[in-house]
Formats: sequence, C-alpha cells, structure tokens
Amino acid sequence: MLRLKMGNNRQNRNSIVGIVFTVLGLLLFTACKDDVFPKPASHLRLDYPMAKYVDFENDCPFSFEMNSEAVIKGEKDCGFTISYPKMKATIYLTYKPVNSNINFLLRDAQKLTYEHVIKADDILEQPYLDSSKKVYGMFYQVDGNAATNSQFYVTDSTKHFVTGSVYFYAKPNYDSIMPAASYVRNDMQRLMETLKWK
Repeated sequence: MLRLKMGNNRQNRNSIVGIVFTVLGLLLFTACKDDVFPKPASHLRLDYPMAKYVDFENDCPFSFEMNSEAVIKGEKDCGFTISYPKMKATIYLTYKPVNSNINFLLRDAQKLTYEHVIKADDILEQPYLDSSKKVYGMFYQVDGNAATNSQFYVTDSTKHFVTGSVYFYAKPNYDSIMPAASYVRNDMQRLMETLKWK
C-alpha cells in the first residue's frame, strides 16, 4: 500500500510540472504578438554657421582669406595652425622657401598625401592654376577613413612653397565626420584660392 501512494505522488508531481510548462509555453507564445514597425530613417543634424571670410596678413611672404570663426596661431618659419574647436579640426600650414629644390618639395608634398592610400577609398586630385597671381598647385580630396581628408600645396615655382592639411581629433570615421569635413574642406579650398605672394 505504501508503494501505491508513493507512485501516485510521483505521477501527480509529474503532471503538475507538465501543466506548469504548458502554461508557461502558451504565455510566451501569446505574449510576443506585438507588431514590430521599422524605425524611420534619421540623420544627425549638424548646423554650422555660414562661413564669413576675412583677410589674414602678417610678415610672412604670403596672405590668404580664412573663416572668421576659426582660430589661427602662428608658429616659427611662417607655419600656422588654424583650428576649429567646435569641430575638433585643425588645418596645418607650412611654408618652405624654394632654393633650387622644387622637385624635392613637390615629391615630398605628393608623398605625404599618398601615405594615406592604405586607409583611403579614393584620392581625387584637383589641379589649381592662377597665372595672374603666379600660384600653381594641387588640391587633394581623400575619401575614406584616412587621418586627413584634404591636403594641398601651392607654389610660384621659384621662391615660395606652401602646404596645407586638415586633421580631426577624433577616430577617423568618414561617415560621422563628413559634414564637418566638407565644411573645413571648403574653407581650405578658399584659403588656397585666395593665397597671394608678397
């Protein structure tokens, strides 16, 4: 008789456990019936002020126009940093006098750009010629996750050579910095196109 009671308790326990699992299974299947809708496409909105340009001139053998919102600091030998604190970007300008070394300076400027070819998706070259001001050069647009996305050099071929490159103080993710990169690239092109020798 004792054996029969123990067998019945086991059967009761097993049937209760089975019922509990069945109820839980039904609850899980019926609880997950909410319709799922895709989220609408959205874009990060970055508003930058309309660029206003001012003349920059000092004792160096060249002058140019720059964005009035940018902060310029002089370094030795007519090199400058033009920073954009809100965008965490800086344009680096370097000046070198030409002393029968124009081929070396050109190769060096081109080499600096093409060092980024590993990370770049594309490098677009845009020649620049202004014979009235004797300013000749090249503007490089570097697409992709490279450390710099714009560079240029200008020269008069006989006395002066200026290079410029922009760097962002953020991980180089082209998609996320693209609006700021486009804004600073426009400023850099304006700088190059307004550069004049003294």
